Amino acid sequence: MSSEDELILKILTQYKNIATVGFSKDPTKPAHAVPKFLISKGYNVTPVNPTVDSILGRKSYKSLLEIPEKVEVVQIFRPSKDVPPIVEEAIQRAKTRGDVKVIWMQEGIRNDEAAKRAEEAGLIVIQDKCMYREYMRLIEKAREIPPVTSLNL
Repeated sequence: MSSEDELILKILTQYKNIATVGFSKDPTKPAHAVPKFLISKGYNVTPVNPTVDSILGRKSYKSLLEIPEKVEVVQIFRPSKDVPPIVEEAIQRAKTRGDVKVIWMQEGIRNDEAAKRAEEAGLIVIQDKCMYREYMRLIEKAREIPPVTSLNL
């Protein structure tokens, strides 16, 4: 197992409190299906989406700083250009609350400058990886991974 796989496996098994920035109310989008999958696997997922009050019966917050519950992983479903202010909020929260440990940019999302800032602040950073795919690959040991939007959860 590669060191990156070991790190991802550690994140997936050690941290159960996830704030999903960009959690979509549209069930056909990965930004809805991936967090829903994680909820089905026992993760506590909190939506961060200023355009809705709740998703899947969970209160949605306008920002990371508003969430009263513990947040260990900040999962990002936003365009790469929108990542820096999200990372700054995560860093601020890590400094004031001490709970944020990981920035996870979903598949197709990468911002090296924001990643560097997060790492300098002591956070673990994963870029351009799907939490669902990594869970299936490393925990479920799946050989074939169906599209997350095809799951009937």
